[in-house]
Parts: sequence; structure tokens; C-alpha cells
Amino acid sequence: MNDNKTVVVGMSGGVDSAVSALLLKEQGYNVIGLFMNNWEEKDDNGVCSAVDDYEDVKRVCTKISIPYYSVNFAKEYWDRVFKTFLDEYKKGRTPNPDVLCNREIKFGPFLEYAKKLGADFIATGHYCKVEEIDGKYYLKKAKDKTKDQSYFLNQLSQDQLKSVLFPLADIEKKEVRRIALENDLSNAKKKDSTGVCFIGERNFKKFLQGYLPSKEGNIVDTEGNVVGRHSGVLYYTLGQRKGLNIGGRSGGNGKRWFVLDKDVANNILIVSQGEDDKLYSTGLIATGFNFIPEKPLKTTFDCYAKFRYRQPDQKVNVEILDEYVKVRFYEKQRAVTPGQYVVLYDENENCLGGGVIVKVIFD
Repeated sequence: MNDNKTVVVGMSGGVDSAVSALLLKEQGYNVIGLFMNNWEEKDDNGVCSAVDDYEDVKRVCTKISIPYYSVNFAKEYWDRVFKTFLDEYKKGRTPNPDVLCNREIKFGPFLEYAKKLGADFIATGHYCKVEEIDGKYYLKKAKDKTKDQSYFLNQLSQDQLKSVLFPLADIEKKEVRRIALENDLSNAKKKDSTGVCFIGERNFKKFLQGYLPSKEGNIVDTEGNVVGRHSGVLYYTLGQRKGLNIGGRSGGNGKRWFVLDKDVANNILIVSQGEDDKLYSTGLIATGFNFIPEKPLKTTFDCYAKFRYRQPDQKVNVEILDEYVKVRFYEKQRAVTPGQYVVLYDENENCLGGGVIVKVIFD
């Protein structure tokens, strides 16, 4: 049925994309592997991980007898993703570059390049589903809820969704490993990457310091008392407990300190101790909202939301306004962070889209 249909698979060197390519070939597609080199910098040990990843891609593609190519999108990544990442940090926000990478690279230049190779579709190893109903394309959660990655795809357009296949939509991770082992794929036991897409698993603060030099400043409590010094206010996130180096300060209540807020303009880090009630908010404002499959007819409705990856769905009320979307929580939420994405879902596990959190509401 799929004879003569060409699919270009985004190969990362990991087991998920490898098994995706294998399954598509077994389904009768003409499969081509494409490795994207989006970041050229070496890690802290002087090693460029892209080199090792591409070797894994070559071994897998050779094993399952499909052609493979490598393409360099480093410039596009820098212009479309990394500049925005840095700009957000300069504003004191905590961005999510993985969402931008999907919209701007994996489903942008990658899709365009794949079409030049004659692709009818592209495919990735993401755990999620696409369903077409009456010419509209819906993004849905994957069968394996512990691995579902629809959160990271909340910015995809209809044109992007209609062009992609997700072979792992109905397969659990343990089954992916089993398939890789049974087919003797060289990366069957390769560890999943857990770092930020272009940073990997190196020291995140050290990485940021290379691009966003920042000066030391005061750490103050909610009364304005100086309780320590920070190494650069941009490097901290809301709710952070580790790395503050003020735990033994005299005069405290003996409980752990955490980051409550950041005053970027005055280079001040604001912390609190013990009870973190002040981190719990009642709503948020989001901009740059992308609705899937389209903007709802109702301007106010109830649904579910995630404010970070792997978070359980939270019931919310959504109000769509001219320039932004207001989301009110039925239960207060801890450490909702500007720069991250709020992603909406309905009761049928359809992703309704998402937007960037720009303001947190506490009243």
C-alpha cells in the first residue's frame, strides 16, 4: 500500500528514530535517513557529540539497508532558535528551545530539504500521534504517556502536521528497545539524551556563562535583607533550591531557601525560606499562541493544561483575548515560569496548541 511513497526520517543517532526508520521500511515505504547537525560546538571534554551520533546513524542505516545523508542546519539553528533562547534569558525568562527547534528546524528547513530528496512525508521518533478528520490535522498524545512528547510540538502548523508520520504513536518505550534488540541495531541500548537539545548533558550554568556574561549581585529575602551573593541573576530559575549557598546563614528558620523572583534590571535575586506559598499562582498570560487544528469558536472554555513537560494535566479555564490568552487555574500551581510554554489539551487527549508564558497571576 505504501510502495513508491518516500519517507525521510530525521535520524538523531538514538534508538527511537532508528526503530522509526525500521518500522517504516517494514510497512513498505521507501525510507531515507537524514541526520541534522544543528550545533557545532564541542562539549566540556573537547568532543563534538554530533560526530558520534552520526556514526550511530550510519551503522543503523547500513544495518536496515536504507540510504542516509547528513545536512548542516547550524546557521539556521543559530538564527531561528539560539538567538531567541539568549534574548529570553536576558529578559529573565526561562525559555524552552526544544519547542522552537521543532517548529523552526525539524519541521522547517528539515521538511524543505526532505522534499528536495523527493519525500512524500517526513518522520521522526517523537512519541505522539497525528489524526486527520475532515481535512484537519489533530495532534494527540502517544500511547506511552510516560514518553508523550506532544508538549514539545505545540507550535506546529497544519501544513507541518499533514506532512509528518510518527511511527511510535502506539508503541511503548520498552517495546521500542525490544524491537531494536531483536533487529540487532547497534544503538539498541544507547542511553536516552536528557539535556537541552543543543547543550546536551554538560554543566548548564557554565554553558550559559560563555554566551551571557553576568555580574555578581545581592541575594535578598522578601524583607529586602541581604542574605548572600549570586553569580549572575540570569542563571537562576524560579523555585530553584540548589546552588544558592545561603543554607547556613544565621538568623534564618533553618528551612531551605528557594528562588522566589528575579529583578533583572537591578541584578537582584529574591529568595524565600521554608513555606513556598508565594510560589503558588492562580493563572497566567500567554502570547504567541498556536491553536491546533484552528482557533476555537468559543473565546472562553474549560480544558486541561501543562506548564512544563511531564506535568500531570491540570484543569483550567481559558479566555482568548485579542493579543494574548489568559489561563486561570482551578487549583493553584507552583513555580509557573515565564518563558516556558503553556500547552492545552481536551478530554480526548487532543493537543489544542500552546503559547509562551509571559506573566504569572497571583491574585
